[in-house]
Amino acid sequence: LPTFFGTQYQVTKTVFFTGSVSTGCGNATSQTGPFYCPLDNLVYIDLEFMQQLEQQLVGSATDLAEQYIVAHEYGHHVQNVLGTNAQVQQAQQNDPSRANQYSQALELQADCYAGAWVADISARGKLEGAGEIKEALAAAEGVGDDRIQEKMQGRIDPESWTHGSAEQRQAWFMTGFNTRDPRQCDTFSEIV
Repeated sequence: LPTFFGTQYQVTKTVFFTGSVSTGCGNATSQTGPFYCPLDNLVYIDLEFMQQLEQQLVGSATDLAEQYIVAHEYGHHVQNVLGTNAQVQQAQQNDPSRANQYSQALELQADCYAGAWVADISARGKLEGAGEIKEALAAAEGVGDDRIQEKMQGRIDPESWTHGSAEQRQAWFMTGFNTRDPRQCDTFSEIV
C-alpha cells in the first residue's frame, strides 16, 4: 500500500469456518460464503465453499481459483484501510437508488485488487503457468451475479446484482492483472 497509496497496510487475519460463524458483522452461515467483516477487520473463509469451488470449477490441478477468492476478500480489507468502504456506505445512504451500483463497484474493485496481487506473485515466479490464470478467471465467472442467479433462480435480474456479472468480474480481475497497479482499479467512475 505505501508504494501505491502512501498509506501503511494494516495486517488482518483469516478465520476459516464450516457451517456457521459469529463475527463482528453478525452470524454467518455457509450460505454466505467467504466474506470480509469491516467491523472486526477479519477475512472469513468458508471451507465448504472453497471445496465446492474446487470441485465445480477447476478440479484439483492448482489452487489459484481459491487464492483469487481469498485475494478478493483481502481486497475488501484494503478498501477498508483506504476508507473506501466508509465512502461507499455514505454514498449508498445519500443515493439509495444507486446502492446496488455502489456495491457492485466495491466488489469489482476487490476483483481488480485481486488481479493486481496475482500479477505481483506471477512476476515473482510463483505461478505455474497461464493455465492458473484461466482458473482464476473461471472462479470469477462462477461467482458472477448472472451465473449465480441463473443457477439458483433460473432467471437473471441485473437490477438486483450486488457483485457484477461474470464478464465484469473477469474484466476487472484482468485490469488488475494487466496493469499490476491497484490505482487503475477505479470501478466507481462507471457509476453515472
